[in-house]
Amino acid sequence: MPVTVRSFAKINLGLRIGPLRADGFHELRTVYQTIALHDIIRVQVVRGTGIEIRCEDPRVPKDESNTCYRIVERVMGALKARGRVVIEIEKRLPVQGGLGGASGNAVAALLALERALKKQLPGPEKLRIAAEVGSDLPLFMVGGTVLGVGHGEEVYPLPDLGVVPCVVAIPEIGVSTPKAFADWDAMVAGTAELCSTGQPGAAVPTQATQASKLTPAAPSDRMAEFGRAVSAWLSNQSQSKSKRGKALSGVPVSRGRGRAETPLLDLVRTGIENDFEQVVFPQYPELREVKRVLERAGALYASLSGSGSAIYGLFASRAAAEKSAAGLRRDGIPATATTTLTRSRYWKKIFD
Repeated sequence: MPVTVRSFAKINLGLRIGPLRADGFHELRTVYQTIALHDIIRVQVVRGTGIEIRCEDPRVPKDESNTCYRIVERVMGALKARGRVVIEIEKRLPVQGGLGGASGNAVAALLALERALKKQLPGPEKLRIAAEVGSDLPLFMVGGTVLGVGHGEEVYPLPDLGVVPCVVAIPEIGVSTPKAFADWDAMVAGTAELCSTGQPGAAVPTQATQASKLTPAAPSDRMAEFGRAVSAWLSNQSQSKSKRGKALSGVPVSRGRGRAETPLLDLVRTGIENDFEQVVFPQYPELREVKRVLERAGALYASLSGSGSAIYGLFASRAAAEKSAAGLRRDGIPATATTTLTRSRYWKKIFD
C-alpha cells in the first residue's frame, strides 16, 4: 500500500539578496511561511531496484534531476534500505511558481518513504540531506514561520503565528530562478558602474538598470537591515505578551479569527520586501499589475513569492480574500483564496 502525504507550499515574507559566495550561491535573508495549498505525494516500496517517478504533468521531470528522486536516492543509501521506490506526484501547485513545489515534494517523499520503510533518520541527518538536494528543502522540515539564512538552506523556527487569510495568484508564466539571479547581478553591477562613471555599463540589460531608480545599499548593509527588522519584530512579540495584547508597534494582537491585527502582519509592516521584484517585474510587467490588483482589492501586504511567478496578498478576512481571488479569476488570472499554515497545523495536516 502506498503512503500518501500532503506536500505544502511556501511564500516568502521578504527576501534580501546578498553577494555571490565562493560556493556559487548568493547570500540570502528571508522569512518563509508555509501555506495551505498543496500537492499530493504517494510513495510505495516494491520488489526490485531503482526509483520510478510518476506524474501526469509533462513539465515535471521523471529522471534523476527530479528533487524527489535525488532525496529518495540519498535516504535509501543512508538507511541501507532495499527495494524499488515508486513515487507518484499529483501536481496542484505550479512549476516554476516560486511556491517551493518541487522542494516540498522532495521533503514529502522523504517523510512518506520513512513511513513506508518503517525506519527513520535522525533529524539532523534529514536536514543535512535536504540541504544537499536544494536550498528551499530544509524549511519544509520545520514548517510554519521560518527564518532562512545562508543561501536559504540554514533555517530557524520563528514563533508559531496565527492564521492569516491570503490569496495566491499564479499567472501562467514560468520564471527562471537562475536567470533572475543573473539579472540581479547585472543590475547591481550596472548600478555600481553608473555611480563610478556616470554612465551605465553597456552589458547591463536596460530593464534591469531601469528597475532600480535609487542606488541599492551595499549587500552587507542590506543583509544587516533585514536582520534588524526581524530582530525588532521578535523583540516586539516577546514584549507584547506582557502588555495585555498590545504590541510595541501599537498594533493589537489578534484574539479572534479573521482579524488583520496579527503578529504576522506586524512582521510585514516592518518594510521587508522581495528583491526579486526589482528584476522580475520589468521582465514581466503583468506580474507587477497583479500585485497592484491585490493591493487595490484590500491586501494589507502583497509580494512576489521567491523569484515568482506567484504573487500573494495577505488579507484582513477570509471573505475579503475570496472576493479578491474571484475578481482575479474573472480577469483570467488563476487565483486561490487560502490561509497561512502554522507549524502545528502543518505537521498535523501532512499525514492527515
